[in-house]
Amino acid sequence: MPGHCFVIMGYGVKTDYTTGRELDLDKTYQNIIKPAVEGANLSCIRADEVRHSGVIDVPMYEYLINADVVIADLSTYNPNAFYEFGVRHALRPYTTIAISEKELKQPFDVNHTVIRKYEHLGKDIGFSEVMRFREELQSAIKEILADPRTDSPVYTYLPGLRPPIWQTQSTSRPSKQSTDTLNTIVGKAKAALDADNFVEAIPLWDLAHELDPANSYIIQKFVLATYKSKEPTHVEALEKALNILGQLDPKTSTDPETLGLTGAIHKRLWEELKDKTHLSTSIAYYEKGYRIKNDYYNGINLAYLLNVRACEAGGGDDAIADKVFAKRVRQQVVEICEELLRSNFTERGDRYWILATLEEAHFGLGNTVRYIEAKGKAEAESIAAWERSSTEEQISKLGALLACN
Repeated sequence: MPGHCFVIMGYGVKTDYTTGRELDLDKTYQNIIKPAVEGANLSCIRADEVRHSGVIDVPMYEYLINADVVIADLSTYNPNAFYEFGVRHALRPYTTIAISEKELKQPFDVNHTVIRKYEHLGKDIGFSEVMRFREELQSAIKEILADPRTDSPVYTYLPGLRPPIWQTQSTSRPSKQSTDTLNTIVGKAKAALDADNFVEAIPLWDLAHELDPANSYIIQKFVLATYKSKEPTHVEALEKALNILGQLDPKTSTDPETLGLTGAIHKRLWEELKDKTHLSTSIAYYEKGYRIKNDYYNGINLAYLLNVRACEAGGGDDAIADKVFAKRVRQQVVEICEELLRSNFTERGDRYWILATLEEAHFGLGNTVRYIEAKGKAEAESIAAWERSSTEEQISKLGALLACN
């Protein structure tokens, strides 16, 4: 029988609050960790793949003590991952591997732990990096299985300590219950969301939320599906989404995704109700997200809404200030996008949106030649009709605003 490996890590898209970067941890798991583990002839399982009824803690602790190998991805300073990593070190003296995205700054207590590093490109990981680190990880697994050596600092610094013996042994394999795993439910929910089938996606995200109520990624996707459904009415869907999002406390949050969603909902409420409170609130959240993350998405939305507010003001010092601020933000967005074009652009999954944002920014700045150039590149990159229609609709609305201003 092959041994098995338990993987400690978050799932979905997580924000590294020390850098403001978003990392898609599912890409790490599916493209690097799982293939490396299976290539070393071990079965591989992550917490969201465990079939269980009731509390996840029981099978999780069983895996932490019984797994032949544990891999802990400490990226984004996930407190759950650090805790489980510490539990494993206390239970087993060896066969624990720590990995992380290269920007992780190791906390003092893990300074003496070897942490193997890999590189994310935004939410994606480049193919060459996937293959490099997959091979490194697979080799590490085979090496520690062939020659187990103490890698736990607990057993290193307390050499007289002996590992605990669990009297009730378990196979630490998932049960054969018929219920879907959280991973399966999230997979179905993502597929429905990607297909714009929001009505089908909502109950799936709701179920995932019941199973993992504190997971910010699940809450954010639940919110996204809810407000995009426009059911039973657009305004009711937006208000319900805002209520769900309240669990993440947007007023105090520093998560750019939470801030961007809050900005997007208030933007749509403004468009539906023409209540200027929603317009100002949307601007505040997009600005906060932009300042934290320094990203093109929050930046281009912030610039657009500043022009909206300037147009609504109809003149005066406040309108002038908003127009000047919008121009400066667009100039910064151009710099952000051009830097992305120079940095492994071909391996990114958001290539179209970088080019489309550059297109909109140059249009808003009145850079006609550069706008036409960016538009041509964006059109060549686009793979879906809705992408272009969305961009062209946005630029048309921006044109009307600039004429107003």
